[in-house]
Amino acid sequence: MSIYDFKVQTSSGEEHSMSAYKDHVLLIVNTASGCGFAPQLAGLETLYERFKDEKFEVLAFPCSQFLNQEPLSDTHIADHCQLTYGTTFPFFKKVNVKGHDAHPLFRHLVKEAPGLLTKEIKWNFTKFLISRDGHVVRRFAPAVKPEKLIKPIQQLLSE
Repeated sequence: MSIYDFKVQTSSGEEHSMSAYKDHVLLIVNTASGCGFAPQLAGLETLYERFKDEKFEVLAFPCSQFLNQEPLSDTHIADHCQLTYGTTFPFFKKVNVKGHDAHPLFRHLVKEAPGLLTKEIKWNFTKFLISRDGHVVRRFAPAVKPEKLIKPIQQLLSE
């Protein structure tokens, strides 16, 4: 099973197949505009701009499971992040990333790349790096800044 087997919803509620990203290196991130890590959105945009012409995508999945730090509606999140952090990469509909009602994509991501102390996602801005064949390569903790991902991304892009 790969991430291409999953469907997600765009911020406007339209169904979107992850298979649209076949042959791309992906960085999937659970985000929250009110989180202390939200300034990482600017760094994620820098990664996206640097590598997008090499079939690299950053995919943001807002989540409000951690202290309700995503107060905005699905239709306003991308606009807010674009105005505040200059983001141009896609934002999807809010999802749950842990617990019994976690989105199936995130259940898969966590299964493939469990955390150190717990399998669940512990906080906003957990990052999952996905290879061109749709498999989870690595998980990065929320505190890992986007610029620390340059070498792992370059390695996958060169494969």
